Amino acid sequence: MNTRTKRHNQRGATLVVALVMLILLSILAVSSLNIGRSSLQVVHNAQTQAVAADAAQAIINQVVSSPVFTEHPDNVLEQNCPAGVTAPANSRCVYVNAADDSKTVVVVALNPAPKCVQSRALPTNELDLTNPEDLGCTQGLSGQNYGIEGAGALSSLCANSMWEINAQASDPVSNAQAVITQGVTVRVSTDAAATACPS
Repeated sequence: MNTRTKRHNQRGATLVVALVMLILLSILAVSSLNIGRSSLQVVHNAQTQAVAADAAQAIINQVVSSPVFTEHPDNVLEQNCPAGVTAPANSRCVYVNAADDSKTVVVVALNPAPKCVQSRALPTNELDLTNPEDLGCTQGLSGQNYGIEGAGALSSLCANSMWEINAQASDPVSNAQAVITQGVTVRVSTDAAATACPS
């Protein structure tokens, strides 16, 4: 009779151990799913931020390929954003194809506007007069003394100006943001350098 009582007491213990193991396996499965979902979210966030950074760099490349930013830094970009997307002044929307062929809109703004950081008038002795661009910097100068050894260099009509361009990109759907700052040196007239650049 003693063995029957032991067996009767053990029936409940097996059930409890099986339930504890089932609960532990369930917790392990839920934890694995949460870790996988978190990893996917991290990858998605990194991808959307990379798309925003690429859009900002594309706009900077467009801006520096045209001299308009040196003449009108507050009005470089024309807005082309679709209805429903608000964009600040001096901004443009970049359309990016997503994997499912839908279009993602990234708003890129030049904020602050491109600014001239410094400029330096080019002396005539630093110009290559065989280069038509450099030759244009000497038109109309009086007192030219090219070819005279030891003669002082006159200031030319051109200056090298250094500009700082900031592009802030944001994806209005995912709220991903990226800021790209790039410097560029541009040859401008001394008049334009005097107007746009600090002395």
